[in-house]
Amino acid sequence: MLRFGTAGLRGPLREGPDGMNVTTVSRATAGLAAWLRDRCLGGGVVVVGRDARHGSAEFATATAEIFTAAGFPVTVLPDPVPTPVVAFAVRELGAVAGVQITASHNPPADNGYKVYLDGGSQLIAPADSEIEKSIEAVVEPVARQAVPTSGADLVDRYLARIAQLPELLGGPGERAPVRIALTALHGVGGELAVRALAAAGFTDVHMVAEQFAPDPDFPTVAFPNPEEPGAADLVLALAERIDADVAIALDPDADRCAVGVPGPSGWHMLRGDETGVLLADYVLRTRPADPLVATTIVSSRLLSKLAAARSARYAETLTGFKWLARAGEGLVYAYEEAIGHCVDPSKVRDKDGISAAVATADLVALLKARGRTLQDELDSYAVEFGLHAGDQVSLRLADQAAASALVAKLRADPPAEIAGTPVTFTDQALVRGRLRTDALIFDAADFRIVVRPSGTEPKLKCYLEVFAPVADRADLDDARARAAHRLSQLAAYCRGLADD
Repeated sequence: MLRFGTAGLRGPLREGPDGMNVTTVSRATAGLAAWLRDRCLGGGVVVVGRDARHGSAEFATATAEIFTAAGFPVTVLPDPVPTPVVAFAVRELGAVAGVQITASHNPPADNGYKVYLDGGSQLIAPADSEIEKSIEAVVEPVARQAVPTSGADLVDRYLARIAQLPELLGGPGERAPVRIALTALHGVGGELAVRALAAAGFTDVHMVAEQFAPDPDFPTVAFPNPEEPGAADLVLALAERIDADVAIALDPDADRCAVGVPGPSGWHMLRGDETGVLLADYVLRTRPADPLVATTIVSSRLLSKLAAARSARYAETLTGFKWLARAGEGLVYAYEEAIGHCVDPSKVRDKDGISAAVATADLVALLKARGRTLQDELDSYAVEFGLHAGDQVSLRLADQAAASALVAKLRADPPAEIAGTPVTFTDQALVRGRLRTDALIFDAADFRIVVRPSGTEPKLKCYLEVFAPVADRADLDDARARAAHRLSQLAAYCRGLADD
C-alpha cells in the first residue's frame, strides 16, 4: 500500500494498492474527506488541481467527485496548472484542503496525490498517519457526484500577485532590460511562466520550443528534473545562442526553479544553494522588522552568515517545505537546496518556481543596471563570508529499504575520519525536538557531509559542503580550485559507501 510520504502519495502508475490508480485515489480522497469531517471541517471548500501527467485528469475528476458526494464545495481548476497555483488557491479561498494530482519531477511512469491543509501548507505528522488510518477504514464502493470545473479566476489572481513582486520584494531602483531563456521541461509551467514574467514587466523571454508544451512522456530528457545532468542542456544552449542575461528551468509541475548563468567556460546552472542565498539577499532588500529566513539541515551554511550580516533571523528545519513553511513567525523567505524557493510565503506557503523565476529576473535587472551579474554577487559573498562550495552524490539503489539499510550500517560504524581529516559525528535520529530525522552529519574544520535516505525515491543522498577562506578577489580562483579538489575527495568517499 502506498503510504503518505512527502505531503501525500506518490508512486508508479499500476493496478493494486501499491500503485497510483483510480482505486487508490478514490480511497485516499474518501479517507481524507472523513478525516476532515472528524475535525469539524465538513462542508468547507476543497480545491482540486492537476498537472498533465498520464492519469492526472482521471484522478482529478475522481477526487473532485468524491469530495462533492461527501458534501464539500469543490473548486476544480479547469486546466492543468502548476502546483503552486493550488497552494495559492487554498490560502486565497480559505479552503479546508487542496489536492494537486502531480508527481513533480519524477519519471514519466509515476504520478501522485499532493495534499494541502488549512492555510495552504503541506500536511505533516500526525495528520499523515491519521489520514492513513482513515483511508484504511474506507468502505467501498466510494460515492461520486459530478461537479463542473471552476476557479479560472484564481489563476488570474495568482498572476496579479506575482506582478507585484518586483515592487514588493525588489523595491525601488533602476532596472535594465533583461533577456531570458526559459524551459518548462515538458511540464505545465511554460505558458503561465511567460504570462507571469510579462505581467511583471519581462517580455524578452525565449522558450525552448521542443520543451514548451506539456508532454507526459518527457521525450527530450532522461529525468525531468533540472538538477539532473543534461536536463538543462537545451536551455543553456538557447541562452548562449540568444545572448541571454539569465537562463531559467522549471520542473514539470513548476514548483522548482533552477537558474543558469554564463561563466568563463560557458553557461552553467547554479546550485540551489547559490540561487538560494541570492534570492534571500534580494528579499531582504525590503525586509520588514525582524525578518526570518530559513533553509534545511542539508543546505549550505552560507545563509546563516548572510542573515546575521543583514540583521535577519535564521532558522533551520528538516528537508521539505512542509517544515520550511512552518519555520517561524516573520518568515519572508525559505529555500531548500533542491532548487525549491518560497519568495512570497504570505501568499504561497510552499516552493513556487513561477514566483522564483520572476524574482530572479528582477534581481538580474537590478544588478544589470549597476553593471553587475549574479556571478559578481556570488563572488562578493565568497570574499565577505568565505567560499562555500557544494555538491551532491545520489546513489540510486534497488529500493528505499536499501537506502535505509546503508544509513543504518554507517550509523552503527561511523568513520573517525574522512579523506584523511578527523570528523565529528551527529546522528540526527538521536536529536531531541524538531530536527530529529533519519540522517547522519559529519563535520570537519573545512567540510560538512549530510547523509540520508531519500523520502520519495530509492536513493541514498549525500550533501557535501566545503568551506575555504578567501583573502580577496584575486584569491577566488585558487580558493575554488582548492574547494573543487576537496569536493572530489568527499564525493569519492560517498560513492564508495555503496561498495562497502
